[in-house]
Amino acid sequence: MKATAVANANMALVKYWGKRDAKLNLPTNGSISMTWDGIQTVTTVEFSDRYSEDSILVNDEELKKDEKDVLGHVERIRQIAGIGEKAKIVSEANFPVAAGLASSASGLAALTVAAAEAAGLKMTEKQLTMLARQGSGSASRSISEGFVEWYRGEKADGSDSYAKSIAPRAHWPEFRMITTILSGKKKPISSRAGMAQTVATSPYYDGWLRTIDEDLKKVRQGIEKKDFDLVGSIAEANCLKMHATMFTTKPAIIYWIPATVEIIHAVRELRDSGTPCYFTMDAGPNVKVMCLEKNEASINKHFLSLEGVQKTMSCGPGGGAKLVNKHLF
Repeated sequence: MKATAVANANMALVKYWGKRDAKLNLPTNGSISMTWDGIQTVTTVEFSDRYSEDSILVNDEELKKDEKDVLGHVERIRQIAGIGEKAKIVSEANFPVAAGLASSASGLAALTVAAAEAAGLKMTEKQLTMLARQGSGSASRSISEGFVEWYRGEKADGSDSYAKSIAPRAHWPEFRMITTILSGKKKPISSRAGMAQTVATSPYYDGWLRTIDEDLKKVRQGIEKKDFDLVGSIAEANCLKMHATMFTTKPAIIYWIPATVEIIHAVRELRDSGTPCYFTMDAGPNVKVMCLEKNEASINKHFLSLEGVQKTMSCGPGGGAKLVNKHLF
């Protein structure tokens, strides 16, 4: 009853922001993401009667309280499997956690795959995306490879809200995303709390929802045709719309820091000078820059020269979550 899984983080090109059902993690809108290659979490789960209580160690620190209710997700898996043994969980991420870098997506996807296997569950990829969704909405997208769509669904029980790959990683290997690390600090407001606050108070939220279907349609088309400017321009605009709803939340949610704005302007200046690139970001200060492989080295060098950038991480489309044989304990 022990298994280890690895799952990559993902970055939404069309964002998920808001829930219509908090218990089942059902989104108010669909989303499309790119699974990152190599920005990942490795998690080992063991169920055993040797343990008197559940425990989880994340990057060598004991998890006592977590916004994603990791231990609640373990209990959910235990109930599905019909087992009673407590779990020991050890997890390691190779990037800053809770800093707007999709750590919950990577972490909950790896946890879901490892815990389901350790508990003896045999689940399809679709079923795993639906299970991961209940732990962290964006984790559903980290189960699958390449470019992934998470469907909003219509049913109240969530049985039609799942994620699947709409293009494998091999479809567009030249697509790149450079993450600029401006701050590794834990963000002051969690995504989960921020979403609820925005849905309840932002006057722009209804406008955000009215534009999503068109964004999804155009990004799907752009991925299918490998139209970089179409995908990049819609992703950038979609990101700004999401943050606009945060800015107009009461009280306002502002994750940006001065370096965030510096990167945004630097991307626009590069684009105006003839280098195709676009930006996006999730709920946090760190900016992700989309480009093509042929421009990756020069763009990366440019951002590393900026004062506010601590480091960068560059990657292309990555694989889906998978089981591995090397355990963490």
